[in-house]
Amino acid sequence: MLTAVVTTSHSGGPLQVNLLEAETCERTDLNGEEFPVGSEECPELNPIAPEAKEMIWGFGAFMVLLVVLYFWLFPKVRKGMQARYDSIQSDKESADTLTAAARADVAEYEARLTSVRAEAQQKVDAARATLESERSEQIAAANARIAEKRAAATAEVDAARQAAMADVESAVTDVVSRATEIATGKAPNPATVQAAVSSAMGTTTGASS
Repeated sequence: MLTAVVTTSHSGGPLQVNLLEAETCERTDLNGEEFPVGSEECPELNPIAPEAKEMIWGFGAFMVLLVVLYFWLFPKVRKGMQARYDSIQSDKESADTLTAAARADVAEYEARLTSVRAEAQQKVDAARATLESERSEQIAAANARIAEKRAAATAEVDAARQAAMADVESAVTDVVSRATEIATGKAPNPATVQAAVSSAMGTTTGASS
């Protein structure tokens, strides 16, 4: 058993504490009797072993701390956690609402874009049909004008040909009459010569046509 011995110097120096090994202990509660170390009257002491009152005070302080935590701190922590959860849930619901609204806006925009494209395609088709109709009408009018001019030109050519044929027929009649008169010595019948020339020229013209 260790015994603490405190010594002082006469000159007022610092205290000195020495630990000495002792084989007996003195019980002041038993009139200063000494007992061997390790006996029931003088058990060996553990310097780190807590005493009963220390354990009681420690347990009481722990229970007080536990009660304070349970009834005051824990409700505040739980309330704060619940408020944070509610805030996060509210933000999530707001985000979901905004996402749904954005998707609806995108769907509406795509629907409008499709409608505008369809309307534009209809206008393009209508304009194309109008242009094609006008083109057909203009081509038909041009063909009609060309046919009319061709008919007029053909009529003019036929008229010129008839006039030329009349002149040729008259010249041929004169030549035939003069040749017949020279050959026979007398003038032929103009009507007969005219008929013969007309018949001959008409046959020749029909053959060439």
